[in-house]
Amino acid sequence: MLSNDNLVLALPKGRILEEIMPLIVRAGIEPEAAFNDTSSRRLRFSTNHANLDIVRVRSFDVATFIIFGAAHFGIAGQDVLMEFDSSQIYAPVDLGVGSCRMIVAEPVEMAPDDNPQRWSHIRIATKYPEITRRHFASRGVQAECIKLNGAMEIAPSMGLCSRIVDLVSTGSTLKANGLVEVEEISQITSRLAVNRTALKTRPNEINYWVQTFREAVDAVKA
Repeated sequence: MLSNDNLVLALPKGRILEEIMPLIVRAGIEPEAAFNDTSSRRLRFSTNHANLDIVRVRSFDVATFIIFGAAHFGIAGQDVLMEFDSSQIYAPVDLGVGSCRMIVAEPVEMAPDDNPQRWSHIRIATKYPEITRRHFASRGVQAECIKLNGAMEIAPSMGLCSRIVDLVSTGSTLKANGLVEVEEISQITSRLAVNRTALKTRPNEINYWVQTFREAVDAVKA
């Protein structure tokens, strides 16, 4: 699906976009003025680089756009990338923003008598069924996943499941809903991800942006 026209950089909407924009600017990319118009319904924007456009889509759609060639590269959370087959996407640069953790949580009253190492079958609500199944399958636990896109923390109290897999930063939402963390699955940050075909067909352009983002990250750390 990739064409020989402008490179397309896919960016996620919402909070992560706010966190990564300083890095985008440090990498020398300045979107056109309409990009900052919150009332605009446009999704594709030009930049100060004549051969580079930006599309702004939902976080999970960033990975889909990259995998199927609608975008040449993009920025997505490691949680999103992990939900897809790792052979379909290449994520060479950890951008060090959007830090959080993917964890397993359960009602606080269950935790004292519970031992995750003894689980054999669990019903679990999550936005990340593939990650969850792989995580538990690696130690022989069958995970029956109920896909939810939000309101994860109330699922146990509503009788939908006993446990959840979700992202946490401070843990305050868990606590407010009577849940406690019992296991960590992964540390999560945002990454620069690249379409594998684009890396082969337009290596000079793609490698230029990979290196530019890597240098931008290093400059922030310095």
